[in-house]
Amino acid sequence: MQRLSEADLFNRFEQLNQIGIALSRERDINALLESILTAAQNITNADGGTVYRMTEEQTLRFEIMRNDTLGIRMGGTSGVEIPFFPIRLYDERGKPNHSMIAAYAVHHDLSVNIADAYTEEGFDFSGTKNFDKKTGYRSKSFLTIPMKSHEGEIIGVLQLLNAKDRVTGEVVRFSEIDQRIAESLASQAAIALTNRLLINHLETLFESLINLINAAIDDKSPYTGGHCERVPVLTMMLAEAADRYQHGPLKDFTMTDRDRYELKIAGLLHDCGKVTTPVHVVDKATKLETICDRIHLIDTRFEVVKRDVEIGLLQFGLRGEDLKREMEQRVKEIESDREFLRHCNVGGEFMRDEDIERVKAIAKKYRWRNPAGEESDFLDADELENLTIRAGTLTAAERKIINHHIEVTIQMLEALPWPKHLRNVPEYAGGHHERMDGKGYPRGLTRDQMSIQARCMGIADIFEALTAKD
Repeated sequence: MQRLSEADLFNRFEQLNQIGIALSRERDINALLESILTAAQNITNADGGTVYRMTEEQTLRFEIMRNDTLGIRMGGTSGVEIPFFPIRLYDERGKPNHSMIAAYAVHHDLSVNIADAYTEEGFDFSGTKNFDKKTGYRSKSFLTIPMKSHEGEIIGVLQLLNAKDRVTGEVVRFSEIDQRIAESLASQAAIALTNRLLINHLETLFESLINLINAAIDDKSPYTGGHCERVPVLTMMLAEAADRYQHGPLKDFTMTDRDRYELKIAGLLHDCGKVTTPVHVVDKATKLETICDRIHLIDTRFEVVKRDVEIGLLQFGLRGEDLKREMEQRVKEIESDREFLRHCNVGGEFMRDEDIERVKAIAKKYRWRNPAGEESDFLDADELENLTIRAGTLTAAERKIINHHIEVTIQMLEALPWPKHLRNVPEYAGGHHERMDGKGYPRGLTRDQMSIQARCMGIADIFEALTAKD
């Protein structure tokens, strides 16, 4: 075994310790894989290397390739695609592939340390030799180490190329100390990679569940479909613009990647309380709509009124032209009132005082007999209240039901055990119906009581509601 001084060993292990800390902090998978390879090269003084990832298709996919002598940087954050096919772990007949050194290391769950690829027997180095022939490089020593998760599952392979003597620069075999330190690094790296993949998968699952809820909410109404999807996008656009602004009241506002993720989640969840809002209220397209549009019931009553008018005129003794003339006059009046109520039902225009008085007059003008022969008011109290809504289609009670969704949103979000980096989600999401002048709801917050992120969401929400084509 190669002997190292106590100081050299201490430096190596200190370097290994610092690498472990750095790997645990890295959030980007590609950057993490590059850090693993770079650290392994530095600690073993290797000229190059490759990191492979295990795929669901039982292959080893090239993720990162580096060669310092040739200046090669492929995969990862380099943006340069690696032009090599994945290494198959099994052949067409399903037999293990032992000819490729990386596959061999996986199947046997052990490190393979080769002094010289050109003299080594038992492995297929034809690809390596073709690479050398094209580039003029000389691949010699290899150290191939399987990367295992904390559960013992092999998730990838770390392969180092051409260890160099730290004094002479000569390509030498990887020493036993190099191998043991690289194996320790590979173990740390595998755990860091597994943790990051697990976090990424959990975040993806979390966002998928949120999107599932939003899709259900948007699907409740064709009039608000897509709202839950568009508001987070608009919110992030406003927040990014504020982050770039270098002057005025926003000059000190900045966001980290974690801040952006927190705001994104808040945007996705801002209307989650609508899961409790009744569909017939969310989707109320006309004033008389409940499960069905009750204007059709009123149409039927007008038809009954016309029938009763005709019967009454006949009983009065009118016949011929007199009956026809009187009937036409009465029907014209009835149809005018019917068209007016139909127009009021749409809720497209603001109702004037005289419009409201006419609705009330129509309600008093007519009586009708139901199928049981009982005489009834032409409009009941609920129908009269709905038809006299001044703007829109919602009564005060229904508006309160709609507005209640934000209180439910706050209750739902505040009940969740948010991690530290997401603890502001309830505040951001819960403030999207507040106003800068304190006249919003549910808490009547003013501008100074709201974070910039919450203000961005409030502006995005009302902008989307006013401009959406649906």
